[in-house]
Amino acid sequence: MYLFQRIEEAVFKQFDARRTIGEFLLANREELPNYSMDEIAKLTHTSKATLVRFAKYFDYSGWTEFMYAFTHEVVHFEENTFEIDPNIPFTRSADTLEIIENIANLRIQTIKETSSLMSVDDISKAAKIISQANNIIIYGRSPNSYFGELFKRNLNTIHKKAFMADGDESGLISNTLTSEDCAVIISYSGNNADTYPMKNVKWLLNNHVPIISITSGGENYLRDYSTIVFNVSSREKLYSKISNFSTEESILFILNVLYAKIFALDYDHNMEMKIENSRTLETRRMTTFKDISEEF
Repeated sequence: MYLFQRIEEAVFKQFDARRTIGEFLLANREELPNYSMDEIAKLTHTSKATLVRFAKYFDYSGWTEFMYAFTHEVVHFEENTFEIDPNIPFTRSADTLEIIENIANLRIQTIKETSSLMSVDDISKAAKIISQANNIIIYGRSPNSYFGELFKRNLNTIHKKAFMADGDESGLISNTLTSEDCAVIISYSGNNADTYPMKNVKWLLNNHVPIISITSGGENYLRDYSTIVFNVSSREKLYSKISNFSTEESILFILNVLYAKIFALDYDHNMEMKIENSRTLETRRMTTFKDISEEF
């Protein structure tokens, strides 16, 4: 997660000075370079020592290093702003047409940013790993599991053995995998090594299973131990938002691009297989609309 998201998480989960300091930083993020450490301590009714402890809570050596990281992160997001706010893409007074247009524009913005974060080399490497794997196991909690199911289905249509790991049995599954298999882990935060799906990482590493992760920008546990990492567009707050419009669009786009590249590795064979599967499995699909009908 990015630092601003980690601060927001602390604000919601902590009930001490960390909440007070975090609320001040988030509310005044653009003006922080104008405040001294003494001024921030005074305005938050804390002390310089408390501010140092706050910085160390986020794994920084001290307040100066923390402020440098946070203010530079703020500048980065200001320089690459979205026209539509990913957290509040429409207001109470928005009419139906405005909602439609804003959600459409937000999806376009998200896809463009996600595309800019992609590495052509990483896409090619990940597609090759998945294409050659004996088994592809996909890990993710709801709602990420829904996108994992779609990805699994796409892979199944070209005869790739892909499975969605059940949270309760994921450890058992992970322990059966080898270096000839592949794990795809979807987690926005990518933190907390003791919860699903991150708790599987240690078993996957022990078995030398390649790990392809889809996670947010910034530092997190999952990123540190993955073979290849794809970055989700990470502008949403953790809590203060209408929905995960941007995050969900970003994850789905990454999975669709990844599937498309896998398909392209053996394009003619996969196209033939898709058509043959449709002939065999979808015989009851009928249409009277001439433009989309197919004569088999």
